[in-house]
Order: sequence, then structure tokens, then C-alpha cells
Amino acid sequence: MARWYIIHAYSGFENKVRDSIMAEAERIGLAQLIEQIEVPTETVTEVKRGKKVQVERKNMPGYVLAKLTMNDDIYHLIKNTPKVTGFLGSMGKPQPISESEAQRFFSSREEAATQPRHKVNVDYEIGDSVKVMSGPFASFIGTVEELDFEKSRVKVSVSIFGRATPVELDFEEVELSK
Repeated sequence: MARWYIIHAYSGFENKVRDSIMAEAERIGLAQLIEQIEVPTETVTEVKRGKKVQVERKNMPGYVLAKLTMNDDIYHLIKNTPKVTGFLGSMGKPQPISESEAQRFFSSREEAATQPRHKVNVDYEIGDSVKVMSGPFASFIGTVEELDFEKSRVKVSVSIFGRATPVELDFEEVELSK
């Protein structure tokens, strides 16, 4: 019976580990014991140089989820895969996670696909000097006072006629001043 296991891999090599396990299982005839191998990811919106960019980001770096029928051959295949450090479990013994835990992970990912809930990363923070890229304050330099990730807005204090004036802008309307 196939169960879900969590494989610990070197961070940054999760996709390579997934592909290596599948290729080796095909090569030695164990592919029928592996139902599914997933690298948990999420779509994140980042603001880079004033533009929103969709980025696929691993939400569990260093881990690969695998639904497989565990036996000695599969255990040794995975343990001997380059860049794999072992399984999640006590004393190196693979500990399966329940189907409900796995379904919770997949249902939350499906919900995210139907209702896009994006995290937004900006390359500036409170106190940083930023340049306004568009609108009536274009080319003004100001200081970040507040970041509102819910509304994707930033409050910037710009100097107008010698007075500090707070201006609320979209994340993509400003960039880190050089």
C-alpha cells in the first residue's frame, strides 16, 4: 500500500532529487512502487525594479514529498540517491504521514490555485530611500514609512517645497534608490 513519506534533500536540489529518484526507479524496474513525487511550491508575486513578477517558490525548502510503497529496495534507492540526506522520521527510520495530512497540503495548494492569494516581496523596507517611478511624484526621492502588504501599498515621505509630505503609492510605483 502506498503511503506519503517526506524525503530530506539538500536545499536547492529538490527537483534534481525528484528527477533522479524517478529515473533510477525506471532504470531498475521499481517505478510501479512510486505513485507520485512532489516538490511543494507556491506562486509568489514579487516586486522587482518597480514591476510585479510571478515567481514559483518552494514552500518547504529541503523536502520532497513521495507517495510510494516502502520496501527495502525503494528505501535503498532513495537513501543512495545523490543529494538525499534521509527520511523524515525518528532515528532515520522513514515515518509515513497520514493521508489526511497529505490531503491538507494538496487541498491548500488547490485553494491557492482557485483563489490566488499571493505573497508580495519587495526589495525595500521601512527607512530605505526609494525613487518614485511614475505618477505626479515621478523622479522624487523619499523614505519608506509604511508597507501595507494586504493592499500592496507603500507610504513614502517625499520633500515637497522643503516639507516632508506622506504619499501613498503602489509597490510597483517605487524602486530602491541607488
